[in-house]
Parts: sequence; structure tokens; C-alpha cells
Amino acid sequence: MKYAVLIYADEQMWALATPEQRAGYHAAHTAFDAAVRARAAMLGGEALRDVGSATTLRHDAGDSPVMTDGPFAETTEQLGGFYLVDAPDLDTMISLCGLLPHEYTLEVRPVADMTDAEDWRDANERADARS
Repeated sequence: MKYAVLIYADEQMWALATPEQRAGYHAAHTAFDAAVRARAAMLGGEALRDVGSATTLRHDAGDSPVMTDGPFAETTEQLGGFYLVDAPDLDTMISLCGLLPHEYTLEVRPVADMTDAEDWRDANERADARS
């Protein structure tokens, strides 16, 4: 099953980290990558730029796009990156995610299989029926 691992953290964690702490964070990501490649399949992943570089797009009542600079909400934690992993099950993903820096908040979410699904709701109902 494909899982998205969404990585949330306070951006100040990296900004205020010592070189030794940053090296530790990088080492944790390297260990995660190696473990995923040994026990599952790494499908992708990226770090995101700082939240100040974000553009939020919404549509107003007239269905016109409205763009604003910055994130959707003021929060202490921001989405800082993600991984996409094909793993046998959630227990494997939880174990693998234990290798990432514990300062992070991680959201592990199954990816909706849209193959032959009419829409997102249909994909979720099919997944629920299989589990």
C-alpha cells in the first residue's frame, strides 16, 4: 500500500539548530531512506521551502480564483516535506517513521487508489471495504 508521510515541524527548529543538530537530522533522514529501501519502496519525497514562499489558492463565491501569499493558517508547525512510500502495512510505516527526527510531527496517511474509482469518495469506500 502507498503511504504519504507528511512532515510537520516548527521552521525555527532548523534555523536555530547547531551544525551538530542539523547533521543529526540529516543522518536520521539518511537512515530512514536506507531502511525504506530495505523494507519497502521509496517512491519519492521532497523537502519544501519555507512557509513564507507558499501561495494559497482559494475560489470566492463567484468561482474566481483568489491567491494570497503565505500559508492557509497561522500555526507553530508547518508542512516541511513529505515522503511517498510503498510499504506492506501501517505497522511497517510506523516502525520506519521511528527513524525520523523525533522533533517532527508525522502524519502517515494511506494514498487513495484512484484506479477504476469514480471519485475520491468511491476510492475511500473501496479501501474501507477491503480492510
